[in-house]
Amino acid sequence: MTDLPERTFVRTDREPVTTDGTLALVNLSAQIDGVAAPVRRAGSTAPVAVAQQAVLVDLLTLRGHLLGRVADYERAAQLSEQMVWNAPDDSAALLARARTRATLHRFAEAMADLDSAGRAGAAQATLDAERAAILQAVGCHAEAQVLLRSAAPHQSDFTMLSALAVFQAERDETAEAEHAFDGARAAHRGVSPFPLAQLDFRRGLMWLRKGDLPAARFWLDTARRRVPAYAPATGHLAEVDLLLGDPETSVARLRPLVETSDDPEYAAHLALALRVAGRHQEAQPWRDQAAERYEELVTRHPEAYADHAADFWLMVGGDVDRGLQLALQTLVIRQTSRSCALVRRAREASDRPMDDITRPRHPAASM
Repeated sequence: MTDLPERTFVRTDREPVTTDGTLALVNLSAQIDGVAAPVRRAGSTAPVAVAQQAVLVDLLTLRGHLLGRVADYERAAQLSEQMVWNAPDDSAALLARARTRATLHRFAEAMADLDSAGRAGAAQATLDAERAAILQAVGCHAEAQVLLRSAAPHQSDFTMLSALAVFQAERDETAEAEHAFDGARAAHRGVSPFPLAQLDFRRGLMWLRKGDLPAARFWLDTARRRVPAYAPATGHLAEVDLLLGDPETSVARLRPLVETSDDPEYAAHLALALRVAGRHQEAQPWRDQAAERYEELVTRHPEAYADHAADFWLMVGGDVDRGLQLALQTLVIRQTSRSCALVRRAREASDRPMDDITRPRHPAASM
């Protein structure tokens, strides 16, 4: 395990104060409904609709992330496609589509939209920040760093430090990332709980990948406490429970998620936790549900879900050949260290007994 300063595990009176996370989610859904109604009334070609639809796209994407709703991502993508169809030279429409394409890991198309948005007059700092996030996702860290530095003077301290923290975490610069995470939390000035919850989630994910389960659990739980329905934080907390030998707690965390999220990751993890707990008969329907859903999503959005589906088939899915096929597909889509590690694991799995393959796996093994 990696040692953390003691302060990391102690909440203080300086903990940022934000709106209640449950209430904020209710308000988010109400805001989505409120923005969607006038967009429909205004008509798709009205100038006001472009700005409102851009807001709606961002709100849907945020809710999709927080609640694990692929349907929200898809709705946002459909809206952005319609925006560009109706206003092909509008920078806001092009930026909205670039973001939705990046969310679904269609990175080359997202970059093309950013180029078009630049020609349509989008702010350079906005373009730099968006391009940096994409370059970071595909493993081009040096190029991403240049753009992050270019965008930094035009961003708030919180936004700049958050981006820097995530960048350094991705580069395995843990000490530097910790400093930036602390700085970003101190710089937060808003009342929305979502930016801080997302920041703490990324911090927890960093420690999970490093193999420090206590630190991972602390920050993932901090994110979940701020937004109790935060699906990714809860899902990774269940992963930590399983790695620490507590499958029953993992099952208890995952059951609510499979009822509210259409992301098959949670059904897959529930099946695995149930198997580890010795409840194989209960696990099978969740395994089957995840298998069916992954096939749907790989068909519709291969760039975003091939790697997750590969991991599923290598673990609880029980089809190493399918896992290797999808891992190789992921490597074609983006040549990152994680994609290479996934292919290595798939190839190694073909030589291992199935009981060994379906054991809880340390997250660092796939990084």
